[in-house]
Amino acid sequence: MILPDPRAQGDYDRLVGLEDYKARLVNETLLLVDPGQLRDWNKKHHKGGLVAVEYFHSRPPLFVLSGDVGTGKTALARSFGNQVAKLAKVRVELYVLSLNARGSGAVGEMTRLLSAAFKQVREAVGKSRASDGKAGRGIILLIDEADALAQSREGAQMHHEDRAGVNALIRGIDDLAADRLPVVVVMCTNRLDAIDPAVRRRAAAVFEFARPTREQRLAVLEAGLAGSGFSDRELSHLANLSGESDGRPYGFTYSDLTQRLIPTLILDAFPSRPLNGARAVEILKGLRPTPPFRESLPPVGSGASHHG
Repeated sequence: MILPDPRAQGDYDRLVGLEDYKARLVNETLLLVDPGQLRDWNKKHHKGGLVAVEYFHSRPPLFVLSGDVGTGKTALARSFGNQVAKLAKVRVELYVLSLNARGSGAVGEMTRLLSAAFKQVREAVGKSRASDGKAGRGIILLIDEADALAQSREGAQMHHEDRAGVNALIRGIDDLAADRLPVVVVMCTNRLDAIDPAVRRRAAAVFEFARPTREQRLAVLEAGLAGSGFSDRELSHLANLSGESDGRPYGFTYSDLTQRLIPTLILDAFPSRPLNGARAVEILKGLRPTPPFRESLPPVGSGASHHG
């Protein structure tokens, strides 16, 4: 995917209650794309003498987004680059590396696929830095289902091919840091404990995502149903009903609200009548939120792709 993109901006804007995570990812990527901003800040506030700046530049540009299904991890990983592109006025490219990179399990295949993915990213960066250090583009490498690709090597039962693949993944991340390329690696996982400790140690930050609170659900509904004519009382009622209940200790996820509830309301009303608050309550009561993730390793699939 090439950013900025209007759809990505919409996805980014709809992620409410994640402002701290958004700001951190955007600012980190901005400083990788344009390290001169940090140099100028150092000169202005510390006369250029802040040694700690070097620590920032030399660490791996890795972030781990962990949490239950439907909590906004992947949506944020796919969309925050849009904000970077607008602020830095550069092109940002999103590459996606998924479970398919495990290949068919043939000896050496996973390692080759991972190495090829990092090579593709490095070639995409090219030699695009200007004389002031600003890069001509930024790259976001999204590793989805990261627990399958970066699973812990501590288990004695781990297949040697998977172990070699994790080693290749770590080398790829370390090489990006060593060369100070304008590339941010974002891992998304439902199973943080399954990620190899060496990978977790390299992370600049680990963000843990939870299901939306009542206030966050209300904000999602207010934004998604703007123009519907629903009253504040009706929206508040929907926010309450989509939370935990006596018979259910978990509420609706972000994607339950945006991809299931709201589209269902539209399809129910189309083509003969407008949306209706009372009918929306009936429909919501008939829906069940996505159950919490139960730990299990997905089956092996078969590449990695540039979405754009």
